[in-house]
Amino acid sequence: MSDTSARDPSRDNRDPARDNARENAMSVAAISSERIEPDENAWTRRLVLFLRVMAVVSIAKGLYHWAQVTGFIGGEEEAFENQSMAWQTATIYFAVIELVAAVGLWLATPWGAVVWLTTVVSMAVIELMFPGIYGGSLTVVGFEAVMLAAYLALAWMAARERPP
Repeated sequence: MSDTSARDPSRDNRDPARDNARENAMSVAAISSERIEPDENAWTRRLVLFLRVMAVVSIAKGLYHWAQVTGFIGGEEEAFENQSMAWQTATIYFAVIELVAAVGLWLATPWGAVVWLTTVVSMAVIELMFPGIYGGSLTVVGFEAVMLAAYLALAWMAARERPP
């Protein structure tokens, strides 16, 4: 039971225009709060996406090297045991380190990026300094350099999002 005499008389004298304006303001506030605001971690998400893509590339490269070791690709002349000791050593090195880097990259761990950077620099050095091993392909060096530059740019932008 409510006592109508205990009501506040000022509530009975409400201004309908004012109430309508208040309701509109509340609905506009609700709409504007649903608006997509710029993500504070956009560069970090892009960096993680890049690391995952590079993890897939590293898996492909690692499996390619293992296919060379096991003989799944190549003919009789290109068999692993018919290659030079330097070629065999480099192929086994990349077969192992690319897959280790892929795991670290997929998990977006700091050690994954370090191992991946080691593979990138190692491949570039082998291609440029020891062209007798894999043939000295500047295309491979260019690809590795572009991926390294992309990683450094994304890491820089992601670090700028988080103040010290």
